[in-house]
Amino acid sequence: MLTIGELASYAGVTVRAVRHYHAKGLLPEPERDRSGYRRYDAGAVIELVKIRTLAEAGVPLARVRELLQADEEEFVAAVADIDKRLRAEIRQRRRHRERIARLAAGDHLALPPEVVGYLDRLRALGVDERIVQVERDGWILLAAHSSERVPELMARKNEQIADPQLIDFFRTLGRALDQSPDDPRLVELADELAAYITRIADEQGEDYVDDTDIEPPLVKLMDSLAFDTVPPARRLIELLKKRGWTGWTKLERMAPGGTRPPDGGGAAGEGGVPGRRA
Repeated sequence: MLTIGELASYAGVTVRAVRHYHAKGLLPEPERDRSGYRRYDAGAVIELVKIRTLAEAGVPLARVRELLQADEEEFVAAVADIDKRLRAEIRQRRRHRERIARLAAGDHLALPPEVVGYLDRLRALGVDERIVQVERDGWILLAAHSSERVPELMARKNEQIADPQLIDFFRTLGRALDQSPDDPRLVELADELAAYITRIADEQGEDYVDDTDIEPPLVKLMDSLAFDTVPPARRLIELLKKRGWTGWTKLERMAPGGTRPPDGGGAAGEGGVPGRRA
């Protein structure tokens, strides 16, 4: 006969656990001997091992009681059901780990692989990281809003990024981001950007810089994101407007007299100046 401490040791649990199982009605309490101690037999050890095994498998204690009272057929069926549930939990936890890994990977968290590859290409070309971040955040919004369009727009962006003139544009834009909104050098940079955009439009056609419709609410949201991330961008767009172009996400050539074209127009790739957003 065993004391409660010896029983706990044999079954691999604590004395506190034994008492808890007593309180839950899972393990019957034996009568006390003449010395006032409870004594347990081998059957108690076996029952306690069963309880411990089921509890460690994640079976709720209320269900443990049912299983201990079930016949062999019911027990096998119940264990199979528990195993099925555990395998489902394992799959769910694996998905959680994959999401955590994507979180650690930064861009991979909320972007399709082809967009991540595009952002990596920008970095490899030496594009200012601030511009890459604006691109990334804009793509996150676009992918969340219109994920089905990502492959089409990404193909356009990969075509544009092969253009050496586009890299010159990015470098000019990167220099603009180093200026404060009231820096007079922004005027010179605005001249460079306007000249670049106009040259591309003249050489490649208007569609090259104005080819994809984006809904106005999304345009406004993406513009706000860009202006909040890189404050000089707002001033730069004001200066570009005086040079015949307007818009950030949705770039448009100004009509004579400084007004927008009557039928709007789209954005380069997915969003405005070639290469700035797709």
